[in-house]
Amino acid sequence: MKNYSTDKIRNIALVGHGGTGKTSLIETMAFNTGLISRMGKVEEGNTVADYHPEETARQSTVHTSLVPIEWEGIKLNLLDTPGFSDFIFEVKGALRVADSCLFVFSAVDGIQVQHEIIWKMTEKSDLPRAVFINKMDRENADYNKLLDELKSRFKANFVPVNFPIGAAQDFKGIVDILEQKAYEFGNDGRPKEIEVPGELKDQLDEYREMLIEAAAESDDELTLKYLEGEELTPEEIKMGLQKTIAAAKAVPVFSGSAIQNIGVYNLDHFLAQYMPAPKCEEGPMAALVFKTLADPYVGRMNFIRVFRGTFKGDTQVYNPNKEKNEKVGQVLYVRGKNSEQTPEVPCGDMAVVVKLTETVSGDTLCDKDHKEQLEGIDFPVPNYTLAIIPKSKNDEDKLGDAIHKLIEEDPSLKMEKNTETKQTLLTGMGEAHLNIVMNKLKNRYGVDVSTEDVKVPYRETIRAKVEAEGKHKKQSGGRGQYGHVYIRFEPLAEGDFEFHEEIFGGAVPKNYFPAVEKGLREAMETGVLAGYPTVGIKATLYDGSYHSVDSSEMAFKIAASLAFKNGIPKAKPVLLEPVMYVEVTVPDEFMGDIMGDFNTKRGRVLGTEQNEDGTTIKAHVPQSEMFKYANDLKSMTQGRGQFKMEFYAYEEVPANIAEKVIAEAKKKGV
Repeated sequence: MKNYSTDKIRNIALVGHGGTGKTSLIETMAFNTGLISRMGKVEEGNTVADYHPEETARQSTVHTSLVPIEWEGIKLNLLDTPGFSDFIFEVKGALRVADSCLFVFSAVDGIQVQHEIIWKMTEKSDLPRAVFINKMDRENADYNKLLDELKSRFKANFVPVNFPIGAAQDFKGIVDILEQKAYEFGNDGRPKEIEVPGELKDQLDEYREMLIEAAAESDDELTLKYLEGEELTPEEIKMGLQKTIAAAKAVPVFSGSAIQNIGVYNLDHFLAQYMPAPKCEEGPMAALVFKTLADPYVGRMNFIRVFRGTFKGDTQVYNPNKEKNEKVGQVLYVRGKNSEQTPEVPCGDMAVVVKLTETVSGDTLCDKDHKEQLEGIDFPVPNYTLAIIPKSKNDEDKLGDAIHKLIEEDPSLKMEKNTETKQTLLTGMGEAHLNIVMNKLKNRYGVDVSTEDVKVPYRETIRAKVEAEGKHKKQSGGRGQYGHVYIRFEPLAEGDFEFHEEIFGGAVPKNYFPAVEKGLREAMETGVLAGYPTVGIKATLYDGSYHSVDSSEMAFKIAASLAFKNGIPKAKPVLLEPVMYVEVTVPDEFMGDIMGDFNTKRGRVLGTEQNEDGTTIKAHVPQSEMFKYANDLKSMTQGRGQFKMEFYAYEEVPANIAEKVIAEAKKKGV
């Protein structure tokens, strides 16, 4: 693959809901340029863009894939992105480095959830957009209905560049509005000019007027010329459209069929000629890593977009995120799974750097003498958690290293070892995401795991003040053991534990006080109700006795433990549960469903707040009710909701639930 100057590069992310045909469209575009001699199929797992084992198994995109093609001397860096919410972090990475995006819609299914979500992202950043209405050859395909729906839902200036001739089994070609010509398409995708059908001529005139108006709005001189009724030249129309598209003030709309290769040839031409080239900043080299793959054979692969200067191989760069220098060896141009080495990457282009040691997605790589960090990527916070259990000792030994490698390539994956519940917790974006992670663990790293429900890290505390005796006396020949204490236990308003002493007259020597405190702390690790740690206790040693020969630190430690076990059951012990502060943002129409669901989850709604994304509901909800909330929210809002949560406080568990937890613990022998 040769190098292209910045003005000859187009970085375009293909986005949309799953199943709309993004991968098939890229396959057809690659075929039309001669890169492949036969078009693969998603269901057969042989497309250029979807080549990972998990994509073949699911028959859908999981990883953003980079597929550069050349059209009329222009390099189109096509980024094929996943269309399901569990992989939205891949979309965010692609949008950060793309200079425009192509939304792919199904003419049958219309606007779907991921279209809405991604549209909002691109709207906030004013990213230039285009639309391809795919699957015009399918039954119930309706171009006009979808175009009206787009205008109504997204309130943007959608401007048709072509429109279909017929639909479903009658779909046979397109009318090109710029050229004012109609085309049919052969098996090679090349357009064959035909006469514009008479019944479509009025539609052609209407759409052409819209197109010229959009071009005229880009420039004051063109606007004046248009308003005075003068005809714009083809060059002025092209220049005007380029400007208005780059300013995100018009959205060109195309139609066709990726699988039938109808209309794709014309789409290729327009993307190359009209979509914006990269904007390159002045200054020394700086590139952003937008994706990382931990390839078991090649090693770590960092996908970069160069924003300034020229990125060169066999040199040293600086990572300001990690504050480390990185040695750059090979730099590769990739197309799907195929790669080719390049000595350098010009500004605006994309490539892959292999075997960097510290760098991950979102990091900047810059000139080591000019340390400057680019704006990163706003990756979503994962909130769907499973507990995983290695199936064998061998799996356990390999798990940590394998997960570490997966986290390197996946910024929305987290793992932690919960010291209280002794569980290994894996957190991701949803059920599908974690299923793929576990498949990777097994197939890529040979680590087999099973899952179990996440345990709630309950705590125990007391509600009453009691006094208790603990006496440890043992005589079995030779030196004996003797420790004797009286301890007052009472609820502590703040904090987990406080130890005090009120010993008079040396009833217990001072040198045994630390042993008493240690005995209590160890006893508190296993509560009297269900074996959970005990917190919120003030313990005061106020009396006791000792033996000048037989007393020891161990004896007083045991005596303190006995006092705890004797006293706490009488101090009205209760079970505590973690309660989370939750913020859920949904379109207004789902607000009632969310609040009603919180009531069934023992939640307390704190209030609501209107914002540009709809309504945010704030609530306190027990953690035990939130482990599968990502799935619940997706179901209630058809995937349109989002939430975040953080620990708020421990609160008393209702009696009926506490009884079940305690009974379950006793069944397990706690």
